[in-house]
Amino acid sequence: MRLRSALCSTASVVCALTLLSACGGGSTTAASSSDKPLVGVDYPRSDTDFWNSYIKYTPQFAKELGLDLKTTNSQNDVAKLTANAQTFMSQGVKGVAMAPQDTAAIAPTLAQMEAKKIPVVTVDTRPDSGKVYMVVRADNRAYGEKACQFLGTKLGGKGKVVMLQGGLDSINGRDRTEAFNDCMKKNYPGIKVLGEATNWDGAIAAQKLQTDLTANPDIKGVYMQSSFALAGTLQVLKQRGLLVDPKNKKHVFVVSNDGIPEELKSIAAGKIDATVSQPADLYAKYALYYLKAAIDGKKFKPGKTDHDSTIIQVRPGLLEDQLSAPLVTADGGTYGGVPSVKSDDKSLWGNNLG
Repeated sequence: MRLRSALCSTASVVCALTLLSACGGGSTTAASSSDKPLVGVDYPRSDTDFWNSYIKYTPQFAKELGLDLKTTNSQNDVAKLTANAQTFMSQGVKGVAMAPQDTAAIAPTLAQMEAKKIPVVTVDTRPDSGKVYMVVRADNRAYGEKACQFLGTKLGGKGKVVMLQGGLDSINGRDRTEAFNDCMKKNYPGIKVLGEATNWDGAIAAQKLQTDLTANPDIKGVYMQSSFALAGTLQVLKQRGLLVDPKNKKHVFVVSNDGIPEELKSIAAGKIDATVSQPADLYAKYALYYLKAAIDGKKFKPGKTDHDSTIIQVRPGLLEDQLSAPLVTADGGTYGGVPSVKSDDKSLWGNNLG
């Protein structure tokens, strides 16, 4: 029997969202005379298209859910995130959503907010320790596995690929790296993986890809763990005469993660070959949804949700809502048993930005 959230015992999540949407608008100022709950959202960075999309969606869903909103930007700096959390607490917020990029160093801040009974929802990343009300995230191990199956199929199980890792101080970087390596060893042992740590820095990624291609001109695949590396990767491939049609024998197969509009356009143009669409819109929506639920005293359990996801228990007292993140390709085919959707599919958030 499927377990559902306690909320679903009285009404579906969809119905709950509908009722909350009727509550009215929000603002970016303090609650003052408003009776709408004031929540804080810290944006982790604003130097990537993915996170800029998340920033765009957040006030939209705050308004729909009837929440007043305070925002900060920690710019990929855990010290700034800690300071921003202190600011939120001084402003009297009822809950905080954050996306800590250093998932170990955030523990003391989480402990402080727990002591003050301020619920926290983390988005995209899961803290290595400490309690939060809910983690809103996609299955990042599945990202690495999907990239592996696509590249393994395209390369026929042989050759060399470069993996441009994110940051290994992040659970996301570790999950994607470990899953990609494990999948390759198990399913495509004839493929050599050149792993490159980049700390989510596009310039570092481009430089390391350039070095790898010089030493290994027979590289036939690239796995970028996020779209942070997209521009630099395309530039390096172009400089080397490798940015060619997928039917050309010189083509280097490229898989990314995020699903930003530029990736989808690049797939359609034959510049890259696939991505995994990380749901920027749903991250914003359900981060705020769970903050509202926490303020309202709702409880959740592991199991299927009403929004095409599964809540899992990561460790005692920590739940994670794993949202859907499909593989995206030009043809919508199946690769290594992994189905994909076409890059022009209108269900993808990257095709629906204004």
